[in-house]
Amino acid sequence: MTIYNFSAGPAVLPEPVLKKAQEELLDYKGSGMSVMELSHRSSLFEEIIADAEKLLRKLMNVPENYHVLFLQGGASLQFSALPLNLAQNKKALYVNTGSWAKKAIAAAQAIDNVHTKVIASSEDRNFTYIPQVSKEQIDQDAAYLHITTNETIGGISYQTLPDTGNVPLVADMSSNILTNEYQVKDFGVIYAGAQKNIGPAGLTVVIIREDLLNEQALFAPMLDYRLQAQSHSMYNTPPTFSIYMAKLVFEWLQDLGGVSQILKYNQQKAGLLYETIDRSDLFQNPVNKEDRSLTNIPFLTDSDALNQEFIQLAQQQGFENLKGHRSVGGMRASLYNAFPFEGVQALVDFMQEFEKAHGGE
Repeated sequence: MTIYNFSAGPAVLPEPVLKKAQEELLDYKGSGMSVMELSHRSSLFEEIIADAEKLLRKLMNVPENYHVLFLQGGASLQFSALPLNLAQNKKALYVNTGSWAKKAIAAAQAIDNVHTKVIASSEDRNFTYIPQVSKEQIDQDAAYLHITTNETIGGISYQTLPDTGNVPLVADMSSNILTNEYQVKDFGVIYAGAQKNIGPAGLTVVIIREDLLNEQALFAPMLDYRLQAQSHSMYNTPPTFSIYMAKLVFEWLQDLGGVSQILKYNQQKAGLLYETIDRSDLFQNPVNKEDRSLTNIPFLTDSDALNQEFIQLAQQQGFENLKGHRSVGGMRASLYNAFPFEGVQALVDFMQEFEKAHGGE
């Protein structure tokens, strides 16, 4: 039986990447050592991290005046690192679009000398849409405006970016980095946990414009963006194996034709599932159609019991991790870059069979 992993993260990895890592697991380039055993100061690992940065810069068209950092601690650590670096004694603006935005807001609010303000929210409709933000709402003296480009739990995503004027736009892009054609130059800072579209958990990518690096050293060196940039992401031992895996994923993505090609593939996958949901008399998607995510698609029936039956039967058919988050309920299919179209087709077929068995046409 084929297993299809719909997990929101850690998520499915490309099979060619896993096979390549398997081939090199015990002996990387004739060294007699695994990448997991290489010194991060060795020439072999220095080549790995340099290649990973070069590939990511090409895939995302990262301008030269941006630093690319490979850090630890997950995107959640950046919730605190960001305001500490950019917004001490300044105003930090946020848009509240769901669970991950709320966590970023709470982390900023916990810092005494950061003046945090939420300028827009979609909580009034249980985070089923992206709230509009006008330039007039944005204090031009603010340190930044923070958005979450894709909410993994709620399944909403920014299709167009707000006009922030002279205020840097900062984004948690954890669940749709490398799945879209956002332009890096439109952001001051982008950060993303790796475990959805980049590689295994344990690595976080931060892309930051040169002029936004902190002028004063932070009390916590590991959170200091300038220090991390000056150390080329090696202030301490970096997550070496995760960086190596990310490099393999970047190579895989480049071989497919880059972000523009994977975007078309993701649109086909998501389009098939959304079309099935919209045509169904049993399943529904709660998200405003204009704000639907390509990578995380919640769907549910009107019955909790029926949702639970669907999840149980689906698992028996090899569909893993379809249970929706408790705040949304129902089911959720996460269709990251490495998730195969065949898995979506199989899920759609199962959904139609399930609906027919429960009185649908």
